[in-house]
Amino acid sequence: MTDRAVVVTGASTGIGRATVELLVAARFHVFATVRTEVDRDGLVAEFGPQVTPLMMDLLDEDSVRAAGAAVCAAGPLFGLINNAGAALPGPLEYLPIDVFRRQLEINLTGQLLVTQVMLPALRRSAEETGDARIVMIGSVGGRISGPILGAYQAAKHGLVGLTGALRAELAPFGIKVVLIEPGAIATPIWNRGAAAGEETRADNPEIAARYGRQLAGSAAMVARGNRSGLPPRVPAAVIMDALQSRNPAPRRVVGRDAKIIAAMVRVLPFRAVYRMTQGT
Repeated sequence: MTDRAVVVTGASTGIGRATVELLVAARFHVFATVRTEVDRDGLVAEFGPQVTPLMMDLLDEDSVRAAGAAVCAAGPLFGLINNAGAALPGPLEYLPIDVFRRQLEINLTGQLLVTQVMLPALRRSAEETGDARIVMIGSVGGRISGPILGAYQAAKHGLVGLTGALRAELAPFGIKVVLIEPGAIATPIWNRGAAAGEETRADNPEIAARYGRQLAGSAAMVARGNRSGLPPRVPAAVIMDALQSRNPAPRRVVGRDAKIIAAMVRVLPFRAVYRMTQGT
């Protein structure tokens, strides 16, 4: 039985929503960040007072700081789940630079900002109980890069370094930092990204002419993920283990595909890995 508090970003769908459900079942109090009033009201209707929705957009620094102030004012924070993210595809040659920046802001810079504003409450938990946790939701795309998702993968590679540095810096204070790296998960992030990619291609017909094969491969990968990717409750269960284990593993890949990729990247020569990713 627990009434410890945990923040979950991107709580409206996918991994975030599944994590909220498991946290509520385990008797945590959840601060759940969402971007729309509809999602806020839906959380209240489903979970009642055990969930406190926070309106927050990673591209709106004021909203992130306001969410941090609200959480810190409420008391100690045991856990932060940095889950919110976005995947906006397109070949790097043609990807609008503002779209590239947006990927970095959402998937990398925003993760640090959220962590910074929540750290006073996390420190309070660590000082009072000797324990606090930060769980970063990365991707197997932080271990390997292929075509069309370069901006997303660049941010996820950066998140690996960010997480490692935070882990080293916060360890002396009793705050554990964990990186979860899922493979294919059936979540709406890929459908939203595919729609954004279509807009980019519509603005420049050369994209399809030059990158048609790779675009088709990327679309097929998204379709496979939607059809056979793991349900969000699987990585959500791994997140719960990272929160509840006495000594959680610093990095965990989730899913058979992610474990295979991680193993290949670890043992194969770079040239072999590069050949596998070309033109897919």
